Amino acid sequence: MPLHVPPAPAPALRSVLAALGSPTAVREARTPALRSVQGPLSPELPLPVHVLERIGPSGLAPRTSLAAWRFLIRSSERAVAAADTMLTPDGWTFSHFFEGPYIASTELALRQAETVTPHYQPRLLSIPELYMLTLWLHEDIEADASGGTLAPTDLLVPLAPAPPGIAAHRPHRVADLLPVMTLRITPGPGPLLGSPA
Repeated sequence: MPLHVPPAPAPALRSVLAALGSPTAVREARTPALRSVQGPLSPELPLPVHVLERIGPSGLAPRTSLAAWRFLIRSSERAVAAADTMLTPDGWTFSHFFEGPYIASTELALRQAETVTPHYQPRLLSIPELYMLTLWLHEDIEADASGGTLAPTDLLVPLAPAPPGIAAHRPHRVADLLPVMTLRITPGPGPLLGSPA
């Protein structure tokens, strides 16, 4: 398997296991699938979630920051929900459960990535300005998962639903997709002087 899933921080995994074992946490979650599932649930495929903080035509390298660790919550054959953890002053702790289209889309993108020849470290990259989430396939498999440098040859696989004009589940090199995202994010010129605002 060419994917080298980085190990999640042990406190993050423990906090998700504790939340799964808490009837209150599961019952109060806004995840009908999680509440209705029968049988054991297990957190799998921990992925670091990075947020793209800066993108634009300024010539500066894009910067990301680690925002969460996400676990897919599996019930027998499939993932039914996900759990996010967050970093607090006391360390990594459970944040919330959720479900939606990104769960199945993440599973599909990971399965597709397993067939790629080079080896990658899988991560998730959120681009808030585009309401976009991608599977980030980082070429440096030994890199610290909390590090956030996008390499031009890394691959980004937009997850569904993707923004209009960007195909979901099609891998793009960062060097190719970044200019497209930059054009989408960069605001147009402001109103001309003397023109109505």
